[in-house]
Amino acid sequence: IARRLYDAIANLPIISPHGHTDPSWWADDARFGNAAELLLHPDHYVFRMLYSHGISLDALGIDNPAADPRESWRIFAEHYHLFRGTPSRIWLDWVFAETFGMEVQLAADSADQYYDIITAALTTDAFRPRALFDRYNIELIATTESPLDDLRHHQAIRDSGWGGRVITAYRPDPVVDPDFE
Repeated sequence: IARRLYDAIANLPIISPHGHTDPSWWADDARFGNAAELLLHPDHYVFRMLYSHGISLDALGIDNPAADPRESWRIFAEHYHLFRGTPSRIWLDWVFAETFGMEVQLAADSADQYYDIITAALTTDAFRPRALFDRYNIELIATTESPLDDLRHHQAIRDSGWGGRVITAYRPDPVVDPDFE
C-alpha cells in the first residue's frame, strides 16, 4: 500500500509550508559555503539536539564565525547516532544518499568524506538555491523568519523576476517571549 501511495504522488510538485529556509537564499541565489553552513547551522532541530546533549553552540559554529566549520561538522558526525528514529535523521539520510550520492552512513570515520563531497558539490551551479528549487520540483516554499523581519528578501525575490514561489511564515518567538525587549 505504501509503495502504491508513493508512486501516485512521487512526481507531484512539492508544497512546503515549513521550509526552514532563509529568504536570502532565494533572493541572492548565492552558492552555499560548506556542508556545516547548509545542513547544520540553519537547522535548529539538529543543533538543539546536540546542545541538549551538552555540546556547546559555540563548538557547533552557531553564531560563532570563528568556529571551524569542518570541526563543527565532525562533532555533528560523531553524535549522529543521537538522531536515530527522528524525522531529522530520516530527512538527512535521504539528502545524503539522494542529493549527494553518499553510500556510507555518516559517523565519526566518514565525517571528512561527507564534508568534502558535500562542500565540493555546493561550489557548482547545480547546487545553487534556485537550481535546487527547480530540480526538486518545488511549487511553493515557506521561509521561516521573525515577525519583526522587514521582508526585504521577499521583496528582492519578487523584484528579481524569478518565477519561484516563496512565501513567509514567521516564528512567533520574539513576540511571545516575555523576556524579549
